[in-house]
Amino acid sequence: MPVFSIRFQFAFAVGAVIALLHDAVAVLAVFLFFNREISIDVIGAILAMLGYSVNDTIVIFSRIRENMKNVRDVSIYDIINLSINQTLSRTILTSLATALTVASLLIFGGEALKDLALSLLIGIIVGTYSSIYIASAVMMLLHKDGKKKIIS
Repeated sequence: MPVFSIRFQFAFAVGAVIALLHDAVAVLAVFLFFNREISIDVIGAILAMLGYSVNDTIVIFSRIRENMKNVRDVSIYDIINLSINQTLSRTILTSLATALTVASLLIFGGEALKDLALSLLIGIIVGTYSSIYIASAVMMLLHKDGKKKIIS
C-alpha cells in the first residue's frame, strides 16, 4: 500500500484496499454459503483474482488521475463518472473474455478444476463490480477536493 499511496493519493490507496477486501470476502462468503471446501486451490484463485482486480482498479484510477489533471472546474463526481465511462468498454470486454475462458474450465474441466474455476469466475464478476463501483466511490468519499464546483 505505501507505493500505491505515493504514486496516487491516500484516498486512491484506501479505495483500492477496500475493494480488494470486498472481493476476497465475497468469494469466501459464496463458498461458505454453499458449504464448499476452501482448499489451497481456492486460496490460490482468490490471490490470482485479487491481482486481476487491483490491475483493473489501477487502470480506472489512472484514468481518473489523468482526467483530474486535464479536466478543470468540474466536481470529482463528474471526473470519476467520465473516467469510468472512458474505461468501461475495456473493463467489460476484458472481464467477459476472461470469464468465458474460466467458464469453459468450469464446464469442461475435470473435478479437480471445479473449485478453482468457480472461485475465479465469482472473483472476476465481483472484482469487476468492485473496481467500478466500490473503489471509485470510496476514493470519492475520501478525496480532499471533493467540494469542487459541480457543472451539469
